[in-house]
Amino acid sequence: MAKFNLALVSFLVFGCASAFTPPQQHVVRTSPLMMTTDTGARDPIKVGVIGCGRIGIVHLGAINKAPGVIPVVVSNPTISKAEEAAVRFGVPRFTADAMEVITDPEVEAVWICSPSQFHADQIKACAANGKHVFCEKPIATDLAETVEAINACNEAGVKLMIGLQRRFDPNFLRVKKAIEEKEVGETIIIKTCSRDPAPPPYEYVKGGGGIFNDMAVHDLDMTRYLAGADPIEILAVGSCHIDKSIEDLPGSEAFDTASCIVRYPGGVNAMVDVCRQSSYGYDQRAEVLGTKGMIATDNVYPNTAKIYKNDFTGNADMPYDFFLSRYFEAYVTETEAFCKSLVEDTPVPCTGIDGLIALTMSLAADKSAAEGRWVKPSEIIQQVYCERPDSCSLLAQSDVFPEGFKPVEDIKDLNKLLLPISDKKSEGFMDKFKSLVGL
Repeated sequence: MAKFNLALVSFLVFGCASAFTPPQQHVVRTSPLMMTTDTGARDPIKVGVIGCGRIGIVHLGAINKAPGVIPVVVSNPTISKAEEAAVRFGVPRFTADAMEVITDPEVEAVWICSPSQFHADQIKACAANGKHVFCEKPIATDLAETVEAINACNEAGVKLMIGLQRRFDPNFLRVKKAIEEKEVGETIIIKTCSRDPAPPPYEYVKGGGGIFNDMAVHDLDMTRYLAGADPIEILAVGSCHIDKSIEDLPGSEAFDTASCIVRYPGGVNAMVDVCRQSSYGYDQRAEVLGTKGMIATDNVYPNTAKIYKNDFTGNADMPYDFFLSRYFEAYVTETEAFCKSLVEDTPVPCTGIDGLIALTMSLAADKSAAEGRWVKPSEIIQQVYCERPDSCSLLAQSDVFPEGFKPVEDIKDLNKLLLPISDKKSEGFMDKFKSLVGL
């Protein structure tokens, strides 16, 4: 079961200030608000942001464009980054301690843009304090922790939205629209392509969870989004062609190239290819073949200028070379979508279950590549056992049962793992989670 050294958790996960001085809140000059608030008589919803790195800055910019919300506090373990972000976006308070954002009495919703290993505990802390949550993917690096975090939000009755930003990209949205409106007939085949401009450093790949969890998860989620259904089974393979230094790493961390086939209901197949290097820039495309036609997205370029010469004809400039440039509009749109759900009190468009299924698909792909066979998502889900909503463990990692005697109950859906969403906050649950995270 998940057990925590509360002092250690408080320091490593939440206490981002210096270990030798208590975290302190700092006040900076307040700037005029940079957003409109057409929300009738309701005061603007006050939000906080954890993490002022690249993603945090993108979301802060988007929050300042969204009507009806206002950022009031930001945090970053490097206090100078928090201060810089606060000044830049007119945020009145900044701190080095993430818990000061989560426990701030003014804050109604929290954006979690911290490193992945902190997400689950910060989500649970938000639930314990009755805060709505936007969290960059993944919810957690572990499937059991993912279930716990979703259950925390469901039981507390707070919204949880996951940052799978490609669902908000205008190119992929146009493909989705074509499918929904039967412009190309009934779907037969779905294809996605995701290729980075250059491989990441060895230190990034090591311990990153492998190419399926770290990279292909976005494409696997996109195939489910376009298929409009849950996968039946997945077949995956991987190899190393570019950075031979990673070949000594375990499992799919040793792959810089991978392919997946995903079977969906109705005989629909989806094909995914991912690669850590593309010599011609960041390559992101999708294609759907239907019974009446085909729709496909091209790569995205900074401009549409073409050049015509005796030795070359084509785009004058290369495609975007980084995901923040390529998907900037999508990041803004997803942030605005969450703000809209807060202001109008409507369901979020990308739920915790979406994040859980995306992780399950990537784990199934990883297992498929390792074992050389088709893998059903239910094989991954049935490894999770929840003694209580806030205490789950992976049976595959448990020594309670000897090999051959571990429970193999056929869990066909997530209902046996996940709590229903509460209409109101449960005080008992709040107390339980405050105790869990050491509040």
